[in-house]
Amino acid sequence: MRAMLLSHPCPIEERPLAKVEIDDPAPGLFEVRISVIACGVCHTDLHTVEGDMELPRLPLIPGHQIIGIIEKRGDAAHRFRPGERVGVPWLYRTCGTCEYCTGGLENLCKYASFTGFHVNGGYADYVVAHEDFVYPIPEEYTDIDAAPLLCGGIIGYRALMQCGLLTGQRLGLYGFGGSAHITIQIANHLGFQVYVFTRSDRHRRHAQSLGAVWAGGAEDEPPARMHAGIIFAPAGPIVREGLRVLERGGTLVLAGVTMTTIPELDYDSHLYWEKCVRSVANFTRRDAKEFLELAGKIPVKTTTTSYPLDKANEALADLKQSNINGTAVLVTW
Repeated sequence: MRAMLLSHPCPIEERPLAKVEIDDPAPGLFEVRISVIACGVCHTDLHTVEGDMELPRLPLIPGHQIIGIIEKRGDAAHRFRPGERVGVPWLYRTCGTCEYCTGGLENLCKYASFTGFHVNGGYADYVVAHEDFVYPIPEEYTDIDAAPLLCGGIIGYRALMQCGLLTGQRLGLYGFGGSAHITIQIANHLGFQVYVFTRSDRHRRHAQSLGAVWAGGAEDEPPARMHAGIIFAPAGPIVREGLRVLERGGTLVLAGVTMTTIPELDYDSHLYWEKCVRSVANFTRRDAKEFLELAGKIPVKTTTTSYPLDKANEALADLKQSNINGTAVLVTW
């Protein structure tokens, strides 16, 4: 099969992903092999190929927003039939027995493994996944439009649920890419007022077209204080800006897998009045199921830009430069 393989992390400008031909993967006992149709391109992929996170293995095929068709099953895999369309997200597998897994917080499992990080991902013609961590995709979506739901959508949903907002309250979104352009639609559906903070004029216009009450920069003064905020951009200084405009008792949620250094905070200006800062780490299978069901009902509309599989370096470079509205998606045909 074809695959875009990472052997040595380096800046995306140096084109770290190489197109290779390797053997098709074989599914294990409870696994399924999926013929990949589309795979969304995520900031986590960019962090992976540029070496911002310590990688548990190399070489590695990135990609964890995968849409494809069940092509082959392991001997004990019976949940899906060959020919069914499914999605494969970031959470590849958990142990199922630790205190976090048994306590409803499998997203915190110390023994979890992740797609495109611990195991090969979807920048390829085929991918293997455990059947318990694979999801049916709502019929309303094309393959390309469904891909962003599998990470940006699910993470945005979990982050939004951590905000504790009431109907009519104000939500700030910081950064407006693959996750935020989905989250704003869920927030609007739930009756929240959304304010968007982004440096890109193009992204501000996109936000306003999707119902943002206001759009500006992180350093700007919005017309009102936020009851909650979600930071999608991996830039530590934005934490200070988010806290600066947070209402008393508000919550600021950090939704990225990594972030640059957070500057020193002033207690009176940034943290007093019972403001809360919390991170979101991964998601649970319950999050994924709830979100995909809700997305199909709203329905959430995704904005995508397609690239051939062998243009993965270019897609990641465009993501880094904020040249994409919504989500870049690699296609295998």
